[in-house]
Amino acid sequence: MLQLSEIFYSLQGEGTFTGTPALFVRLAGCNLSCDFCDTDYSLKFLASVPEVVEHVRREGQGCPMVILTGGEPFAQTQTPELIDALRDDKRRVHVESNGTIPVSLAGDVWLTVSPKERLHDTMAQRADEVKLIVNGRVPLEWIDRFPATTPIFLQPEGNKPANVALSVEAAKAHPERLRLSLQTHKFIGIR
Repeated sequence: MLQLSEIFYSLQGEGTFTGTPALFVRLAGCNLSCDFCDTDYSLKFLASVPEVVEHVRREGQGCPMVILTGGEPFAQTQTPELIDALRDDKRRVHVESNGTIPVSLAGDVWLTVSPKERLHDTMAQRADEVKLIVNGRVPLEWIDRFPATTPIFLQPEGNKPANVALSVEAAKAHPERLRLSLQTHKFIGIR
């Protein structure tokens, strides 16, 4: 059984796919405890892989994109099985991970890595995009862990003005590597 926090249909508010309709499957639990985390990933219900796929079909209104997020999706051993089941259901699967747990993924699975305390090299090399949380400082120490072709987004924690200013200045100082990504879903009042 998978431990879940919520399943909801909305728009991706961050990164490369900002503005794209997506069904979010928020898995419960995380292997880190970041003091700036703004997400309630506590356990709300249990469901089998087939039940989650059925829920995606019902809630997603035909939307092809499903985003597995958390917490940390790979902290649950059944997540790879869920990914396979969603792909078999003709869904484009995206996973948002902190990159600490190495997992082999099919090439068509989009992987967003947001490193915090540590990072596994396998996940750094596999990442399709990177999200660095700017919270009083820009964590530039992570940049060289990722291939030069991987887009790196700076995301100001809480969209706070001081964090936005730090992000803008860092992006301008490193235009070849860094981009700004605001949490647009919070600006427009959606999940």
